[in-house]
Amino acid sequence: MQDDVKAGAPSARPVTRRQLLQLAGMAGGSAAVYRIAAALELLPGLQSSGPLKLTPARKNRRVVILGAGIAGLVCAFELVRAGYTVEILEASYRPGGRVLTLRSGDVVDEIGNRQVCRFDAAPHLYFNAGASRIPTTHSLILGYCKELGIALETHVNANTAAWVQYDNLLDGQRIRQREYNADARGFIAELLAKSLLQGSLDAPLSGLDRERVLEFVSRYGDLEADHVYRGSPARAGFSTGGLYLPGVKKRVVEFSELLRSDYWQTAMHFGEGEAQSSVLQPVGGMDRIVYAFADRLRGQLKLNAQAIAIHTSDSGVQVTYRQNGQTRTVAADYCLNSIPGPILSGIDHNFSSALQARLIARPRGQIGKIAFQMRERFWEKEGIYGGISWTGQDIGQMQYPSHAFHAEKGVVIGGYYLEKGPSERFQLMSAQERLAAAMRDGERLHPGYSGYVENGVSVAWYRMNHLLGCTARETDPETLQILRAPQGRHYLIGDQVSKHAGWQESAVLSAHDVLNKLNEREAA
Repeated sequence: MQDDVKAGAPSARPVTRRQLLQLAGMAGGSAAVYRIAAALELLPGLQSSGPLKLTPARKNRRVVILGAGIAGLVCAFELVRAGYTVEILEASYRPGGRVLTLRSGDVVDEIGNRQVCRFDAAPHLYFNAGASRIPTTHSLILGYCKELGIALETHVNANTAAWVQYDNLLDGQRIRQREYNADARGFIAELLAKSLLQGSLDAPLSGLDRERVLEFVSRYGDLEADHVYRGSPARAGFSTGGLYLPGVKKRVVEFSELLRSDYWQTAMHFGEGEAQSSVLQPVGGMDRIVYAFADRLRGQLKLNAQAIAIHTSDSGVQVTYRQNGQTRTVAADYCLNSIPGPILSGIDHNFSSALQARLIARPRGQIGKIAFQMRERFWEKEGIYGGISWTGQDIGQMQYPSHAFHAEKGVVIGGYYLEKGPSERFQLMSAQERLAAAMRDGERLHPGYSGYVENGVSVAWYRMNHLLGCTARETDPETLQILRAPQGRHYLIGDQVSKHAGWQESAVLSAHDVLNKLNEREAA
């Protein structure tokens, strides 16, 4: 490209960062956007203050940890082996926070919507109601899995054999993702090929081999010799035959029809993101991580212990909590706190007014999930083994299990609602109303769907006791600076103080960051 720049030539019209990301998205999907955004330092990174450096504790150093989510458990695990005396106070009846795996008999502690999971008591019948996947790029949480002996398996995140269904696409008919993707790529490639043939792109491509670019475009879109897209059996598959008998091409969905749905905006490129393209899951459920930590912290972990007052100074911290109807106070050298901001703001404390204002303003994420135990794994008869079907209905998507293939029964995530409107509607419903609504929506993806349902359970995080929401992503540098600053001997931890909330890796990074700060303070 530099060969095309001539001395004295007028400078090119500048391209904004937003325009560059939009162009990258149209050409290469979310993976291209992610990499360019990272290069431009527009993405909130997961970097912490560096590798964990925790030296052996001085005598009688005590730390109280509020919350037994991933961040609290990691902090306790590392502090105990460094010689600190540690006490974890967890308000709930269980550890894990938003790492919640539901099995037969488990309770959903949702305010006004208490439920008991009625799945059969079988090892493969479980539901990851919160965290459900670990990207292979998240090395810290994977490192703990290895250290704790937690077996991992592939989580099938993207599967083009799954369905796409939007009411404004093909009159509401479902279509395989591979068909949609192949036709969309084909028409985009055809448009680009025509531009190349007409010479309208000669100027920006001068100095390059135009024939090679044209060949690239043709292969990308599976164009025919005349550079026209007429379908792609190799990608979309055949309507009949193709292996033993001659294959019959599937119909081609016109580009204008493909653009009617919202699928192309996000879901089409979902599996290309760095955090979604290669992911793992613990064998038997995500809470295997939580209980592996908890097993090593049995003497330090107290459940049903709800903090009601926190008073910090430059010399120590006092935490008052209520457990089994009794009120106790514990004194410690440090307090590491993962209580969600909206709840923490209502606890008696002596934090700065700046921190209190940020705690009150913390948003409460409203997403949730609905799961069904199915008497038969009917989706496997449709050639779907793991992955996600996408729909314009309120449920948003349907996720199929990535384990126990060909077992008799399975648990389907029959709704993972992310948008504001559906979230607000679902969280106001009773448990039974949610299941009924999700079954109706599921019929659009799988006719006869409701007839396979044996029982179901739902989790609306906005109403979950001791949590009251999922942590929304925080990108304001000033807010993050205030949230991360110590209040005397008190530190906030958890993905709520990260730039990329919702990942266990973020929680681990926050834990390591605070432990490094504590270590520096002890050394001083």
